[in-house]
Amino acid sequence: MQRTEEEIELIRLRARLTKRFHKACADYGLIADGDHILVGVSGGKDSLALVEFLGKRAQVYVPRFKVTAVYVRLKERSYQSDIAYLQRFCAGARVPFIVRDTEIGAEEKKDPCFLCSWYRRKALFDVAQELGCNKIALGHHKDDIVETLLMNLIFQGSIGTIPPLLQMEKMPIQMIRPLCLIEEKEIADYAERSGYAKQVKLCPLEKVSSRAEVKQLVKQLEALNPDVRDSILSATENIKPTYLPKRL
Repeated sequence: MQRTEEEIELIRLRARLTKRFHKACADYGLIADGDHILVGVSGGKDSLALVEFLGKRAQVYVPRFKVTAVYVRLKERSYQSDIAYLQRFCAGARVPFIVRDTEIGAEEKKDPCFLCSWYRRKALFDVAQELGCNKIALGHHKDDIVETLLMNLIFQGSIGTIPPLLQMEKMPIQMIRPLCLIEEKEIADYAERSGYAKQVKLCPLEKVSSRAEVKQLVKQLEALNPDVRDSILSATENIKPTYLPKRL
């Protein structure tokens, strides 16, 4: 049966993204034999793509590693994903899937974005230690790394960004970001062509944060240099790592 042009383009796109995924894993040493990797799944396109690529890579004989996906459900946040869909998606990728419920607590009065990130990250670490995972994979892509650098520079007065590989100081866990060489627009195109379901409700602050403004800044810089993301990414090789800044 002859394939349609859309099917051919999806195959080509999948091949390009898979190649960059493998390159990131090889260049930064993200996966090793015997790893048990916990994937934080939000239901967005980035984490779904990460589950798919890691699931397929885990089926290759060398290196041998395990993958488990976890969806952290925060009581105080209205945005959510279709749990049944996430279960089916992870099953299709041959990745075990679990749900962890957590809550912030009424006593916390800090920035809502900071609290959301903090408690979700804490839940990830808790699950990783319970399951004996030595790595946590997050769906941050090339744009996230570039935008974080610019946000730290503009709003924090520091030069730093999120690294592809980060060894935690207080626990034997590494944070890895296998999508670090892939642009967000490529993942969005792949998600649409692959038929990924969208989240039921999105974060109400997603389009009004400083990160959204920095996204627009990167687009303006792209008009000056179409390869601006690659240029900035290359510059990050010589700076210290940091965590994602809170939205201002």
